[in-house]
Amino acid sequence: MPEPVPAAKPEGGDAPPADGADSDADGDESGRTELTGLFVEKPPESVVAVTGTDVTFIAKVDSSTLTRKPTMKWLKGKWLDLGSKAGKHLQFKETYDRNTKIYTYEMKIIKVVAGDAGGYRCEVTSKDKCDSSTFEISVEAAQQEQKADILSAFKRADAGEDEGDLDFSALLKATKRNKKPEKVEPDIDVWELLKNADPSQYEKIAFEYGITDLRGMLKRLKKMKKVETKHSEAFLKKLESCYSVEKGKKIVLRCEVVDPTVQVKWLKNGQEIKPSAKYVVEAAGNARTLTINKTTLADDAAYECVVGEDKCFTEVFVKEPPVTITKLMDDYHVVVGERVEFEIEVSEEGAHVMWFFEDIELHRDKDTKYRFKKDGKKHTLIIQEATLDDIGMYHAWTNGGHTKGELEVEEKELEVLQDIADLTVKAQEQAVFKCEVSDEKVTGKWFKDGVEVLPSDRIKMSHIGRFHRLVINDVKPEDAGDYTFIPDGYALSLSAKLNFLEIKIDYVPRQDPPKIHLDTTGNMVSQNTIIVVAGNKLRLDVEITGEPAPTVVWSKADQVITEAEGRVRVESKKDLSSFIIEGAEREDEGNYSIVVTNPAGEDKAVLFVKIVDVPDAPENVKCLGVGEDCATITWQAPKFDGGAPVKGYLMERKKKGSSRWTKLNFDVYESTTYEAKRMIEGILYEMRVFAVNSIGLSQPSLNSKPFMPIAPTSEPTRLTVHDVTDGTCSLKWLAPEKIGAGGLDGYVIEYCKDGDTEWVVANQELCERQGYVVRGLPVGEKINFRVVAVNIAGRSPPATLAQPVTIREIVEHPKIRLPRNLRTKYIRKVGEKINLTIPFQGKPRPVATWYKDGQPLDPKMVNVRSSTIDSILFIRSAEREHSGTYELLLQIENLEDRASINIRVVDKPGSPVNVRVTDVWGFNAALEWEPPKDDGNCEITGYTIQKADMKTKEWFTVYEHNRRTNCTVSDLIMGNEYMFRVYSENLCGLSEEPRPSKNTAKIAKTGLELKGNAYKEKDMNCVPKFTQPLIDRSVVAGYSTAITCSVRGFPKPKIIWMKNKMIIGDDPKFLMQNNQGVLTLNIRKPSTFDGGKYSCMAVNELGKDEVECKLDVRAAIDPDKK
Repeated sequence: MPEPVPAAKPEGGDAPPADGADSDADGDESGRTELTGLFVEKPPESVVAVTGTDVTFIAKVDSSTLTRKPTMKWLKGKWLDLGSKAGKHLQFKETYDRNTKIYTYEMKIIKVVAGDAGGYRCEVTSKDKCDSSTFEISVEAAQQEQKADILSAFKRADAGEDEGDLDFSALLKATKRNKKPEKVEPDIDVWELLKNADPSQYEKIAFEYGITDLRGMLKRLKKMKKVETKHSEAFLKKLESCYSVEKGKKIVLRCEVVDPTVQVKWLKNGQEIKPSAKYVVEAAGNARTLTINKTTLADDAAYECVVGEDKCFTEVFVKEPPVTITKLMDDYHVVVGERVEFEIEVSEEGAHVMWFFEDIELHRDKDTKYRFKKDGKKHTLIIQEATLDDIGMYHAWTNGGHTKGELEVEEKELEVLQDIADLTVKAQEQAVFKCEVSDEKVTGKWFKDGVEVLPSDRIKMSHIGRFHRLVINDVKPEDAGDYTFIPDGYALSLSAKLNFLEIKIDYVPRQDPPKIHLDTTGNMVSQNTIIVVAGNKLRLDVEITGEPAPTVVWSKADQVITEAEGRVRVESKKDLSSFIIEGAEREDEGNYSIVVTNPAGEDKAVLFVKIVDVPDAPENVKCLGVGEDCATITWQAPKFDGGAPVKGYLMERKKKGSSRWTKLNFDVYESTTYEAKRMIEGILYEMRVFAVNSIGLSQPSLNSKPFMPIAPTSEPTRLTVHDVTDGTCSLKWLAPEKIGAGGLDGYVIEYCKDGDTEWVVANQELCERQGYVVRGLPVGEKINFRVVAVNIAGRSPPATLAQPVTIREIVEHPKIRLPRNLRTKYIRKVGEKINLTIPFQGKPRPVATWYKDGQPLDPKMVNVRSSTIDSILFIRSAEREHSGTYELLLQIENLEDRASINIRVVDKPGSPVNVRVTDVWGFNAALEWEPPKDDGNCEITGYTIQKADMKTKEWFTVYEHNRRTNCTVSDLIMGNEYMFRVYSENLCGLSEEPRPSKNTAKIAKTGLELKGNAYKEKDMNCVPKFTQPLIDRSVVAGYSTAITCSVRGFPKPKIIWMKNKMIIGDDPKFLMQNNQGVLTLNIRKPSTFDGGKYSCMAVNELGKDEVECKLDVRAAIDPDKK
């Protein structure tokens, strides 16, 4: 690590070294922080760097106690992860020392700039362990070296007033001159001046003593001052120094004040916080809390709690959750000038996405060529017109994800969609040459026999969209020749021939045999053979002579073609017969014949029309194998080559789920096996293939099955020998450091004798665990071992032991490791399960033997199972007879070890013996008894005494857990006779049955006698009497109502309800209830006819009573009518 640069040394005084600078005197690293946690070495707490220099920071982590590889993060400020900024300015490096098991992490800043100043933090995590270290970087401007005053060397030192003149002879003279004594200025300690000066004098001192970095010196001066802790008189407990909360969560800031009635103010960045739904301010006793609900990044600020003149401070860090990329970037293959849109989707709206081209970050302001678009979770990078300079890899980074896509740009290739066709025309007819190209903007020129054709009244040229036309009106014999269209800017030419058909009028005899005049130019590749591209038009004009005019018959095989309209037709004119095929198809291929006849004779010609087409699509596209960033693809040639040999193939690939295909080759590839490269590991791809012949490109093949480029893992780590016996060797290792997208299927363990080269596989099936016991090894041989990790991509490099292992048993003394809880008496209740595991060690395998009370163990009573590392004693249901001393004897040849276990099985005790009342006095009775004969195999812990009087014989507990065998029962009732019983109690509980006392205790009376009055039974009979009469009521028709009264009488009177002196029977409209003398008559939805006088009569054998009331039922009033 480069040595940090010390602070600038002011004139006239020695400045103390900067924090983090190394001391040259004794090698003491004064700036290094105290080593705690996972770090072995931390970066210095404070470093001063000079602009333009490189600075390296080193952190070391000891992984010997870690179960997983540690993860290191370098952060700037609060949460800015510098891993996403890696490039030319920031470089990160990680190394691992297998011997010391120490990871070394380096962060290097290339050419430090002023923006690199600030606080940094390195954070290491490994599973549930975490440690961090903070440090600060200060950046100073580079000191310009003072130019050496060369002219001063040539001044005359003894010239007095002429000292300033130059004297070059001084270089030639060797005499010594007396120099003028320099003025010695006293040393001034600027640090002391700044310490004792008022802050308002700082700038004056800096100007006077030439201090350039006043801010840096004040920052170090602040650290040099000892901060005296001021005791707060207002706060019992201040706020924590800082708080951390995830975005969207709630956080509570809490402090305690001395005065519970005092009012406090909460400030955020110096502004007072008003209570709201987001900010909840609470006071409970001495506690004062500020609750921030649903935190956002705006809540990342400094907070204060103010009580009068006292304050306490804290800082809240809002940690934004990592934003992941849900839709990856696609690859693009375009031509120059096309628009490119790289689109991704992230997990949260409004997330920050950084775009990079190779290692260069793209900015909205600087890079006008690029456009950045946000639409919810979608983020798009747009390149309006792609150029060859844009070729490369584009990256998108979030704080929780990364994706990349490749852009390939190629020069535009002009594609001919329709070629120029040869024409045969007669005099004064119109000739039209037409062609179609792929680009509408392309212009071009027409040539005849190499000479440019210029427009005239008879010759017209047009360009509409992709179509270019040359029209020649009133064709003349001199118009015949070769016509060519050449697009501007492309090395391409389209040619066709114009044939002039001259009609000659000969005076011949009336009888002239017919003659077919075939034109062998044009589409004929050989005599009488015509080649037509599928989909194109074939027009064959045949001149015919003969007198009289001959009859023309066209036929294919034996089928005569007579149609004058349709796709395949024959058109006849004077002295000319035209055979036309519109949109030629493969079925049109074959031999065609033309026969002309007249009275003077017959002529016949045979033509072979050959239809050529693009080939069929290739078949059976599949992936043969994959690598880390490549895949081998194979396919079968198309079944039909289109009539022309297949020149080769073009391949395309795409990511699964995407709709954009990327070309893999621009030149035709002849083989049917291709290795695709520059793929991303772990991404599913699909492939398709096109076949190419002289006619054009076939349809694409069916997509291949999705495949994923993956690579084997790295070698397993930390392979060690765990144990060696006669014939076996136990190995252990850790997982590979790099596993990749292919995962890990298992491990293969191999061995060979030292000196041999043939490795033997030890496991037939893959071992999924990180340990294996190799068996069947020859005793005494030296064996080499290696372990290979296997996944779908194949075998990893092997991890090999540094030295061979000698196969022989290691004798280890037997040792029983008796658990701590078995070293004392082991107590269990009757019926419980006893399961004791006694671990031990020793080699070779020890022989374990159990004894009970010195005798061999009965296997019918106790189950024993022993393994190589422990012995288990098991009793399914413990009984009293299982109690005793058990001894385990461990033997290896003549070596042995013993361990004893005292097992006691306990049960409930028996009842006490000889319970008796020994004395009775006053309201007290004395009891005594003897302990039970059966104590349940454990100590009696107490007794429970109960009493019952002879009248009720209900038992009540007098004493519980009484430890003596006697007691005194007090507070007995005079005149009652009591009996007693006693339970015994131990660890298992109370005895099943109590022991009753043999005699009773009678509490005698003292001679007082109570004479009570004779009991006279009260006569309860009475005449019925209504205690609550019926009350007149007025109700609304249609609403249920009830009338109520109450009555008393004995015997219970009979109740009769009447309406207008008529008894109400079992009318369902009325419900009569009697609840403890409260009488209720319920009338369900009364009408006006239910009004009248209602009466209730109560009758018994002693008399009767009656009450009545008037019920008025009013008709309901409609509010609308009202």
